[in-house]
Parts: sequence; C-alpha cells; structure tokens
Amino acid sequence: MRQTAAATVPQPALEDSATRILSSLGGLEGPLLPILHALQAEFGFVPQQAVPLIADHLNISRAEVAGVISFYHDFRAAPAGRHVVRVCRAEACQSMGANDLAARLQEKLGIGWGETTPDGAVTLEPVYCLGLCACGPAVQVDGALMGRADIARIEDILSEAAE
Repeated sequence: MRQTAAATVPQPALEDSATRILSSLGGLEGPLLPILHALQAEFGFVPQQAVPLIADHLNISRAEVAGVISFYHDFRAAPAGRHVVRVCRAEACQSMGANDLAARLQEKLGIGWGETTPDGAVTLEPVYCLGLCACGPAVQVDGALMGRADIARIEDILSEAAE
C-alpha cells in the first residue's frame, strides 16, 4: 500500500504547537512561509488540521494557505519516508536519461511521484532543477546531490543509509 493520504496529528499537540508558532511568528511581515516552515520543522509535514488555524490567525482564506502549501515542493501534507529521493525533471536532465532513471526507480520501488514505499523507507519526488545541468541526470538523496546518477549508485546510497 502506498502512503499518499494526508496525515493527522493529535489535536491537543497540534493546537499547542500551532498556538506557540502563530504567537511567535504571526506578527512578522509576510508570516505565512515562516509559519509553514516552523510547522513542518515541528511535525515533519504541515498537518491539514493546521490550515484553518493559520487562516483564522492571519485573516486569510483556507484556500490561500492550502495554495501556498501545494505550490512549494518543500512543504508536505504527509510525513516523508526515512529517505527522500528527488529526481531532476528539467530538460537538461531529461536529455541525459532522467526519464528512464525515474521510470526504473518507480518500478523498482513500486511507487509513483510523491508516494512513499509501504514500509515507509523511501519517498520519491520530482524536482525541477537541482543545478547540476552539466552532470545529468541529477538526483538528490537525503539532501546529498548526485550527478550522472544511475540505479546502482542510488541503491548503494540507500543501502548504506539503511545500515
């Protein structure tokens, strides 16, 4: 089974954390991004139940909050796996085999973009340019950049990380 549904946080923990974060950051100019980053740092994702709390506190619509969360690829609606593999989908990497690499990763892991393996080990995400255009295809594994990526190198890194 793939992990794709939004995760929830026990309401008291969410309310305590959200109240603390909103109180400390709500007065900033343009506070939405810092608030979302703080919630993600606290929980590993931005809980869906936090959206109405944020919207009410900032006097903006829930749609505005949800739109920002969905627009920025660094915000998550569910916890990521223990390891996050991001494959560059930009044109330079595609011309160097990123599409084939992505298809092989999806087949090997049994998941699609934005999904997590059933054991919670790996989340696979698309990203649009990692800045390694001359060394495509580029991949990021747990924050570490890799140029000229191939399945064997990615498997080696994930195996080492699992130990």
